[in-house]
Amino acid sequence: MGFKIEMIERNVGLLIVLTLLTVSVGGLLEIVPLFFQHSTTEPVEGVKPYTPVRLVGRDVYIREGCYLCHSQMIRPFRSETERYGHYSVAGEFVYDHPFQWGSKRTGPDIARVGGRYSDQWHKVHLLNPRDVVPESNMPAFTWLDRPAVSSDIELKMKALRKVGVPYTDAEIAGAKAELEGKTELDCVVAYLQGLGTVITDKR
Repeated sequence: MGFKIEMIERNVGLLIVLTLLTVSVGGLLEIVPLFFQHSTTEPVEGVKPYTPVRLVGRDVYIREGCYLCHSQMIRPFRSETERYGHYSVAGEFVYDHPFQWGSKRTGPDIARVGGRYSDQWHKVHLLNPRDVVPESNMPAFTWLDRPAVSSDIELKMKALRKVGVPYTDAEIAGAKAELEGKTELDCVVAYLQGLGTVITDKR
């Protein structure tokens, strides 16, 4: 047995192949069962696909790198649930492609920020954070006060429908009309105001 292990350790190519095989099998054993768990693949009651306005807002949120400082994942620990609210549940994020879970918190977690502040507060905060949080080191996003791009919204919704988001033909056809007159700032605020509003009780 010792001879075989020594032979593997001396043969770099064989060692790489066996390591990759081990990692692949282990990864599959951890990941594949998740596709068959209803709690991770079915939406929790009340979760709906993003409206066109919120969908554009989410795209702007990702484009501006907001996820680099704000996680959207409340862990099931008392210190987190007392501060942020109910811990995050996979069924809340089934329509997110990609989901925004993470652990980076230069700023606070925003998984349950929806409804905690007014639309006006969010607008002021995004345009100049220090107007509402003097000690904030968040950059000002002054350029968001410009018309939202709606030319590709139908294509986005059709693409999301192909990966399981249940948009109807009528919703897709009316998407541009919903975005008419909206700014990117309006869309980001709409996105934020919807976060974490389905599960509201604290644990």
